[in-house]
Amino acid sequence: MKNLAILKNMKPIIEYQDYHLFIRDYYDDRKRRSYFSWREFAKLAGFASSTYLRLVSEGKSNLSRVTMDRMVGAMELVGYEVPYFKAMVNFCNAKNETAKAKFLGEMQSIALEYKVRIVDKEAVEYFDGWKNSVVRELAPLMRGATPGKMAKACCNEISAAEVADSLAFLTKAGFLKKDPSGAYRQTEKNVVASKEGMAYAVHAFQKKVGDLGIEAIERFGADSRSISGITLTVNRDSYERIAREIDEFRKRIIAIASDTEDANRIYQMNLQFFPMTWDVNEIKEV
Repeated sequence: MKNLAILKNMKPIIEYQDYHLFIRDYYDDRKRRSYFSWREFAKLAGFASSTYLRLVSEGKSNLSRVTMDRMVGAMELVGYEVPYFKAMVNFCNAKNETAKAKFLGEMQSIALEYKVRIVDKEAVEYFDGWKNSVVRELAPLMRGATPGKMAKACCNEISAAEVADSLAFLTKAGFLKKDPSGAYRQTEKNVVASKEGMAYAVHAFQKKVGDLGIEAIERFGADSRSISGITLTVNRDSYERIAREIDEFRKRIIAIASDTEDANRIYQMNLQFFPMTWDVNEIKEV
């Protein structure tokens, strides 16, 4: 899967085993980023009661098989998040240990397949340029390939020695694992930057891959890259809404990539949405 050079406010769903807490954290995260109420949340899920989801989040009420489907849409869960959330609801609602064990097994299976690696401050080196993220994807794709062959596969300049160094780092840090045959596999599907202590490293990474995006305009034909831009007039509320749409879009893209079979190429995707003017209401006459 792909490398997410972003700052996460909320834990990945697979780190939860209680859907009541997951719903509470989801609500808190949405409310922290923009105006959001239990009434609005209930409306998104199609519930008449504005207090129902708050009671669920407090463990005072439970979701049913029907209402959990509504929550999937309300929280815009995608990909592996959907079966995990449903298994989590069934696990928490199970009446006996046999049923609990069954649904817990489903959760653990999904978590193992789609495990997310949370990068902490000790792994800043991972985001030191584009090379580690690309080599992490390339090594399992080119099974048994030498560092020199992997270097030749890269669109941007990298030496065989640099590939070898990257492989050594990724293996030592636990991003890759080498099996007895010499083939590499990823230890987790995703790499996510934790919020604490990682902002500066992620910002540097984003700048470097942003520069590669600029170069791609000249280097690759329109049939091999998709680059566009639009200029919009917004206020704070619409900014928050668009930012949320970008977050959900990114999740859908990740889900598509997760389902890709026989992959044969690595792409970098940069999503950029930034101001081009200051707040015009705060501009004073000269």
